Amino acid sequence: MHKIFDTVIDSFIENKIGIAEDFLDKELAAGLKKNLLSLYTGSQLKPARTGNAVIPLQDKTVRSDIIYWLDRTHENAAEEAFFDLMDRFVAYLNSSCFTGITGYEFHYTMYEKGSFYKKHLDQFRNNESRQFSMIMYLNEDWLEKDGGELRIHPMGKPSETISPLYGKSVFFRSNELEHEVLISNKERMSITGWLKIG
Repeated sequence: MHKIFDTVIDSFIENKIGIAEDFLDKELAAGLKKNLLSLYTGSQLKPARTGNAVIPLQDKTVRSDIIYWLDRTHENAAEEAFFDLMDRFVAYLNSSCFTGITGYEFHYTMYEKGSFYKKHLDQFRNNESRQFSMIMYLNEDWLEKDGGELRIHPMGKPSETISPLYGKSVFFRSNELEHEVLISNKERMSITGWLKIG
């Protein structure tokens, strides 16, 4: 697993965007995808907000995805395995890069056909606890015509477009890189979250 972690960290150091193609192995990705689809079928995913608990905002002209928060209290095998993976990644990140991460939060994300998320930063104006953003994709057989790419806008550099391919992970500073999700032409699934301090 350290090899995959190093791939994320090394590409982040080089380009401010850490990418690993197989951060989620096939078994874990399949279990998470199965959970997401079951929750979606059961109408458990809810419209996402652009604010936080202190300043809740819901604006479908800015983002139109739907989400469901992961939690160890669900006692779900795939979620437990995912949290175990993140515990190992955070421990490795802290020991090798001295980042001081103390926690994290993740949710399932579904972009239905026609959904999008306009350009934004991942850090709230009234809360700076989010340090790193992570996205892990659950989309098999994704094609260019399906849209839904992550477009990152580094300051002073050309934008970078990343396809939401199965098992791929993307990692970047929450307060540095503006990014957006382009319109998805079919259902687009991911695990999205943040590594936090405090």
